[in-house]
Amino acid sequence: MAHPIDKLDMKILQMISRNARVPFLEVARECGVSGAAIHQRVQKMIENGVIKGSEFTVDVSKIGYQTCAFVGITIADMANYHRVIALLHEIPEIVECHATTGHFTLLVKIYARDNHSLMKIILERIAAIEGVSNTETCFMSLDELFVRQVSTLDI
Repeated sequence: MAHPIDKLDMKILQMISRNARVPFLEVARECGVSGAAIHQRVQKMIENGVIKGSEFTVDVSKIGYQTCAFVGITIADMANYHRVIALLHEIPEIVECHATTGHFTLLVKIYARDNHSLMKIILERIAAIEGVSNTETCFMSLDELFVRQVSTLDI
């Protein structure tokens, strides 16, 4: 369920999504309200699930992951759906998993050290899961050009 967001909440989201480490007092000055008001609003957005945490972004290429691929997964029997997802969640190289429409049941984003490692992940770990009937490497990413949060858009 969507949480009602007013203009002040949106401005807060825009600022903290650009820099999660921005001090609340700086956000307060920019928004023209007290630091306590910012703290209360952020806390309420956390409680309502609008904000789902804060994190540092790691440049995976700097720690040895040179291959990024998007792999489509087909689940033959949907009775296995939740179990397959739980097992995919245990594979640390899978950083995103999406339920999709169209040809595949799921689309996953995988970071691997190299193409050989990617092949091992797909063949030995993903395709080996009972209930997975097919995998297809849809795309290999040549370069990640940008990533952004939806809150930076003019909603």
